[in-house]
Amino acid sequence: MDIKAGKLLSEINSPDDLKKLSKEQLHLVCDELRQYIIDVVSVHGGHFAASLGVVELSVALHYIFNTPYDQLVWDVGHQAYGHKILTGRRDQFPTNRKYHGLSGFPNRNESEYDTFGVGHSSTSISAALGMAMASYYKGEKDRQHIAVIGDGAMTAGLAFEAMNHAGIANSNLLIILNDNCMSIDPNVGALKEYLTDITTSHTYNKVKDDVWNLLGKLPVGTTFSRSMAQKLTDGLKGMVSSSANLFEALNLRYFGPIDGHNITKLVDTLSDLKNIPGPKLLHIKTVKGKGYELAEKDQTKWHAPGLFDKVTGEIQKKKFDIPQPPKYQDVFGYTIIELAEMNDKIMGITPAMPSGSSLKYMMEKMPDRAFDVGICEQHAVTLSAGLATQGMRVFCNIYSSFMQRAYDMVVHDVAIQKLPVVFCLDRAGLVGEDGATHHGCYDIAYMRCIPNMIISAPMNEKELRNLMYTSQLTTTTNPFVIRYPRGEGTMPEWKTPFEEIQIGKGRKLRDGQDVAILSFGHPGNFAAAAIRDVKAEGINPAHYDMRFVKPIDEELLHEVFSKFNKIITIEDGTVVGGFGSAVLEFMNGNGYKADVKIMGIPDRLVEHGSVKQLYDEIGLDANAIAATLREMVKDKVTVATTFQ
Repeated sequence: MDIKAGKLLSEINSPDDLKKLSKEQLHLVCDELRQYIIDVVSVHGGHFAASLGVVELSVALHYIFNTPYDQLVWDVGHQAYGHKILTGRRDQFPTNRKYHGLSGFPNRNESEYDTFGVGHSSTSISAALGMAMASYYKGEKDRQHIAVIGDGAMTAGLAFEAMNHAGIANSNLLIILNDNCMSIDPNVGALKEYLTDITTSHTYNKVKDDVWNLLGKLPVGTTFSRSMAQKLTDGLKGMVSSSANLFEALNLRYFGPIDGHNITKLVDTLSDLKNIPGPKLLHIKTVKGKGYELAEKDQTKWHAPGLFDKVTGEIQKKKFDIPQPPKYQDVFGYTIIELAEMNDKIMGITPAMPSGSSLKYMMEKMPDRAFDVGICEQHAVTLSAGLATQGMRVFCNIYSSFMQRAYDMVVHDVAIQKLPVVFCLDRAGLVGEDGATHHGCYDIAYMRCIPNMIISAPMNEKELRNLMYTSQLTTTTNPFVIRYPRGEGTMPEWKTPFEEIQIGKGRKLRDGQDVAILSFGHPGNFAAAAIRDVKAEGINPAHYDMRFVKPIDEELLHEVFSKFNKIITIEDGTVVGGFGSAVLEFMNGNGYKADVKIMGIPDRLVEHGSVKQLYDEIGLDANAIAATLREMVKDKVTVATTFQ
């Protein structure tokens, strides 16, 4: 489908073209930009509501500032679609998040306008401050640095650390707080309440508006400067509101709140702030999903809805003739409720991902036992550790790539103290269109090197349920990792009775000859499919589902290495330091010799595309495993064929 941009937008190939327009034309550009995003995302998919909410801000920033010389950093970046369209990527935008197409997030390799690569939240202030400090050191006093951060991302400790430094650094830094009360799910915590107090302080906002209206009526030539007006406004803040205290206590000059959908107001305000040196914060109020009524009403559902009919709002769903397996996340979500009904010490924690992790089901049913702590992965882990010291059995559910942010807490607060926190690492392996910032490639390697850890991965929904059941038993006293992929499992009839799994014990799925496959987690299903593919060719491999990488099943490995001298290991984690490395360490430590082929995620960045495309690219799908089997047994197959 050929999707056309509007008349004005079709002529904007860079911010220079945008600057040629009059201020009065900008609202038309905003209308066309918003419609183009709706048109493209409805047909091609992607994040949706976030970019609609910052259309006016995107236009105003590129209209006022001299980008890319002035450096603009978008926090997370899933709201940067308008930014991409305005900076020379309009015609490529339909390839967004597609294999070999535009990244769904700002990417330094893609455009000079993407000043910092992002995908995880709360990095923008630190990055922009670093850029500003470098500019000051180089004598670039005219260079502007802007960090756009949401109120959800502002809850993370990194954002506060950066603001604390920004207040004392020699920096020409503007922080724009995009306040829409949402990240993916509704924001939580005291900061959300604080910002609500600011924006709903009728006394402060009325007095402020009255003062500015009065100033507008002063006769021409009145010697009342803008700086004098600002001093008066600052005084009013102190008299009638505590709104600016948090930020101004950090030595950040606070401005706002203002309507983030009033393009004229935004342009005028940014023009003024451009000429005010030093660190400052502009607080704007926006609506996530602005301009698309359904997205405004249900912002969680429309965060990344998939393909949809832009007229009716009907979201396309796959149609199947037979029952389909559930998503692993939903198996987790419903299973933890079952376990919590059996064990009153079970609690659930997630950092801002109740919908994505499916902990939302427990939060709805057991609100005193399941908690969203905001975008605070470090806090989530140490909070879980604190609960565990009091006898609670805590399931801390964090996406694999986000767990990277809480690594010290895993080591210092959980593993060293040997606390039985259960880490459910969702989105392990390759996640698809979100790309390199979100792939769960590294958790096997970075968890395996920590003492006291138990690290497991289920091959299917039954195994996930049984690992969760095992992890909460009182006999389990170590930190317990359960990693599982994004998306669907393999079992439509998944709700099976609970069974305890012996920790550190794998299982033999099928006996065989000549070559053994050792798989860890969901990719064992790729191996099973490959075995079926080569069966007619006379290739008969054995298959072992190891279940645990730490402790690894040494008894099973002795059996394998005693019988086979050709072995394939399969995992959806990095080949460096992962499951295959653990098998090689066992082989070397026990004096075995074998031809071991490690199949996993290679030691390079894997970009975005569908999960199927990416596993095909790295050679970890069923076809690649079948080809490896053929290669490893080719001599035997050739001989057998000769003597038939």
